[in-house]
Amino acid sequence: MLPEIERGTDGHRRFTPRLIDWLTLLYWLRETGMSLKQMRRFTTLAKAGDAGIEDRRQILLDHAETLKSKRATLEKCESILTIKIASYGPDTKEDDP
Repeated sequence: MLPEIERGTDGHRRFTPRLIDWLTLLYWLRETGMSLKQMRRFTTLAKAGDAGIEDRRQILLDHAETLKSKRATLEKCESILTIKIASYGPDTKEDDP
């Protein structure tokens, strides 16, 4: 998934703004739970140039929908936790079942 990164005469890698953008995108796709399989597919399509734009767009749209669904689930979980925490109150001594 990583492109060739040129090195300077000192042996240090030279990261262009475009490479940094690509690495940042990969980082956030993974951080948000995109599978490595989907990331590889996305990368392959990106290497194909303009021919893969619609498929890349669809991958990102699908991932956005997945995130939306996960966000809704997390919000529900947070709501339930808030209710449970409040049920303990400052003086509650009741044990959970």
